[in-house]
Amino acid sequence: MIKSMTGYAAVTRELARGVLQLELKSVNGRYLDIQFRMAEDLRAAEPQLRELVSASVSRGKVDCRASFAGAPLAGGGASLDAEQLARLGRLAQEVRAAIPDAQPLRVSEVLHWPGVLSEDGSAATELRDATLAATRDALAELDASRAREGAKLARMIRERVARIRGRLGEIGPLVPQAIAAYEEKLAAKLREALASADEERIRQEIAVFGVRIDVAEELSRLAAHLDEVDRTLSAGSPAGKRLDFLMQELNREANTLGSKSVSRELSAAALDFKLAIEQMREQVQNLE
Repeated sequence: MIKSMTGYAAVTRELARGVLQLELKSVNGRYLDIQFRMAEDLRAAEPQLRELVSASVSRGKVDCRASFAGAPLAGGGASLDAEQLARLGRLAQEVRAAIPDAQPLRVSEVLHWPGVLSEDGSAATELRDATLAATRDALAELDASRAREGAKLARMIRERVARIRGRLGEIGPLVPQAIAAYEEKLAAKLREALASADEERIRQEIAVFGVRIDVAEELSRLAAHLDEVDRTLSAGSPAGKRLDFLMQELNREANTLGSKSVSRELSAAALDFKLAIEQMREQVQNLE
């Protein structure tokens, strides 16, 4: 299955001690880049979260936001840290001494101050496990989102591949005729310019030039690259880097075809190829 690097997922869990919210966003990127924005209560779980994301996503920039809004005394497992509370009190007195108009701290503010309210180990473990479980659910949702977007992009790429194949089928039979007509036209001009030249020498020069303008090899390579695009899409993700390389090769062959063209039909086909390839290349940039 082909996956896009763009996706979104959000998970909310109501726990006994509060509400856990987790959000994942991913966009295209050259490599895997994971950024975390987490509440301090959840920071201890970051290494495990990074492992989970790395195992699920191979490429792209992933932004993970996690927050926990808990009732301070929920669950009965919380206690005040006397040392931190005393330190906060001293700091509050110093502030009010320097700024007499400063408002005193409210109880809710004191309870939410980092380090004032400590929890037992079981509560912290419970929150960590809940965060990991929520992350797994969010990653499954993100993966489904990226797969849906990837299917749309793959469908668009296959449509362009089919369009190029159709044009190849149209111009293939025209190539020998176009080259023959151009050689005859060139031969007539050479006979006029080199009236005294040997006819056999003129034919040899025309034959050499005919080999140089023959585009059969370019058409064959275009078809081979299109086969490889189909094979890569069928193989599934990760495919973005491989497809990006193939787009470069397709564009190179289309450019060569245009430069060697000896007829209006071949020139028009080369332009059509380049347009379709550029459309594919833009979408390939979003694939994992």
